[in-house]
Amino acid sequence: MSTAMTREAISALTLEKLLQVAPDIDPGLLDPAVSIRDQYDFDSMDFLNFTIALGHEFEMDIPEKDYAELQSLNGAIEYVSKHLESGASGE
Repeated sequence: MSTAMTREAISALTLEKLLQVAPDIDPGLLDPAVSIRDQYDFDSMDFLNFTIALGHEFEMDIPEKDYAELQSLNGAIEYVSKHLESGASGE
């Protein structure tokens, strides 16, 4: 287990999980601020798999009510960052 992760590490791992689920995504062309579904053929199953992969990677539960925050790469990175910060400060 690691202590505080840098935002760069969170970003890299989040992108890695995205590319594992959807290897056809070109990270050089991905606009991190725009919904992944709006840019690529990223269906509900891909999104669910991405969400599960993030949960496993960062050892966190992501409730369905929070899924909207994970629609873009930036949103997913921000969500994970907030969760890790609150988890670290809450203990």
